[in-house]
Amino acid sequence: MNKTFLKKMLISFIFAALPLLGAKVSDVANIVGVRDNQLLGYGLVVGLNGTGDKTTSIFTMQSMANMLESVNVKIEPNAIQSKNVAAVMVTAKLPAFARQGDKIDILVSSIGDAKSLEGGTLLLTPLSGLDGRIYAVAQGAIGIGGKGERGGSANHPLVADMPNGGIVEREVSYDLYNKVNATLSLKKSNFQNAIQIQKRINETFDDTKLTIATAVDSRTIKLQRPQEMSMVEFLAKVQNIDIDYVKENKIIINERTGTVIAGLGVEVSPVIVTHNNITIKVSNEAINDPEAQDVGGGATFSAGQAVVASPNNPTIASVTRALQKMGATPKDMIAIIETMKKAGAFSADLEII
Repeated sequence: MNKTFLKKMLISFIFAALPLLGAKVSDVANIVGVRDNQLLGYGLVVGLNGTGDKTTSIFTMQSMANMLESVNVKIEPNAIQSKNVAAVMVTAKLPAFARQGDKIDILVSSIGDAKSLEGGTLLLTPLSGLDGRIYAVAQGAIGIGGKGERGGSANHPLVADMPNGGIVEREVSYDLYNKVNATLSLKKSNFQNAIQIQKRINETFDDTKLTIATAVDSRTIKLQRPQEMSMVEFLAKVQNIDIDYVKENKIIINERTGTVIAGLGVEVSPVIVTHNNITIKVSNEAINDPEAQDVGGGATFSAGQAVVASPNNPTIASVTRALQKMGATPKDMIAIIETMKKAGAFSADLEII
């Protein structure tokens, strides 16, 4: 209600209207089977300037001894005193249809007690999939990104990137070209969108002999390619089809930062909520109170309570503005919105992150 309060408010609100959106099929659906695969490996970063793992890191010293033995240097792990080496986990994504010799990006993360990976070099590290097979190898200089705000050390010196630092050694076999059928999987389940995609695909190809697209549930559309097209050509055209995509209303609350994201069109049914010393009344009837103070957003404040009213049902945007004017803390606002959802005051999905 005053400037001091407004300065102390830590919560931020972002409101966005959610109408029908113009989109392409590729924006809202994936092709089943065409996907990345996660790879994982364990390796050593060398060449550090005394910022590596301490000699008390048993697994690092043992790994160094094993590595040295592979080049005919035998030494006991407890005899190694170097602090220029760090044990790391190496991760990568193997893209769909990646071929032998293709380059992939690598992420290197310290798992020991190293202080920094700056200036290090990753030794040859095999990267395996869930089946235990090696699909790529990584080796080379690593980079930890920019410096800190005042030009000091890097913001996070224990994680490093290697753009194109991995080489694909084994391919994931997937014969797409000779397939007759394919499946689309919507990124978000929605019956209306599934039917819309089915309709637009069938209108685009207009094959009297075949039903090209069939929605089997709210997320899955089965496809049958026309005989005169290859599967690659068919899917390229399918992905480029324009559709009217229905985006569901959703309210997202980040409890750690106090951020609330909601659609402007999320209506709130008439309800009264009391939380601690805050009372807010949501109404679709005009309020005639000459002593009421207008706090903006269709809300007034009088007799210790805020009233949010409009000819139609008020929106979450109006309610949150009124709560903000009343001096509600981020914790209060989140609790009130969650309670309204449980009471059925609005229909949008509520997601807590």
